Amino acid sequence: MTFGDGWGTNGARWRSFVWGLGAIAVLVGAFNTINVMSVLHGRPDLAPIEPIIWEGSSWITFVSFAGIAWAALQLAPFSTWRRWRFAAVHLPALVLFSVLHVAGFMLIRVAVYAAAGSHYRGASVANFPYEFGKDILGYVLAVLAFWFATRQAPQGAAPQPVSDTFDIRDGARLNRVKLADIMAVTSAGNYVEFVLADGRKLLMRGALSTLESELTPSGFVRTHRSWLVNAAAVTALKPQGSGDYAVSLGELEVPLSRRFPDALARLRQG
Repeated sequence: MTFGDGWGTNGARWRSFVWGLGAIAVLVGAFNTINVMSVLHGRPDLAPIEPIIWEGSSWITFVSFAGIAWAALQLAPFSTWRRWRFAAVHLPALVLFSVLHVAGFMLIRVAVYAAAGSHYRGASVANFPYEFGKDILGYVLAVLAFWFATRQAPQGAAPQPVSDTFDIRDGARLNRVKLADIMAVTSAGNYVEFVLADGRKLLMRGALSTLESELTPSGFVRTHRSWLVNAAAVTALKPQGSGDYAVSLGELEVPLSRRFPDALARLRQG
């Protein structure tokens, strides 16, 4: 059983989300404030509350839906920008973000004006292309903010020492094995299968993503959506073409997908 930083891998991601969203809220708020002042300077006859409503509603919905950019960045990080996957993830995310952002602030404005006994005249589908053009820049800035946050967010308290054993539970049965004896872990439906150095294969109910956060501090690396390997047990890396590799762990071979470039870099370091 391992002991370590309770945040784990997912905790680091959530911290980057919080820090990135905070930066976005401040930056977008600053831009909206400047826009309010610019509008009032150009339209001194305008009641100050109107541009405040316009920009405030835009700020609320921008921050509310900025998480779309963060989610897209998790699925297609900058390391994949030269591949089709980057565009396939971020282009639909951009469109979704813009539609929700624009529809959101339009609804807020209509509701606020109606509550004040007035009518908001800017609610028109014809305005969407103009707003979408601005949202392209906004989406890019949001992605950059989240990307930067992943490198700047504090990592919390130093992780506690990890045990050199891991408990594999199969129902009421418990198998306590040394981490060094675990060659790899693979998903098997609702279970995960541990491949041990002595050839045994032990099943435990659970998700591979959960095991990834538990075993990463002990030197395990995710090489494929279905595989987690013990980096210390790797004996060879064999190119398979198209950027894929086969990872040798003694007689065991495990796939390393080109979609996990960080894993390749980690295993090459030894």
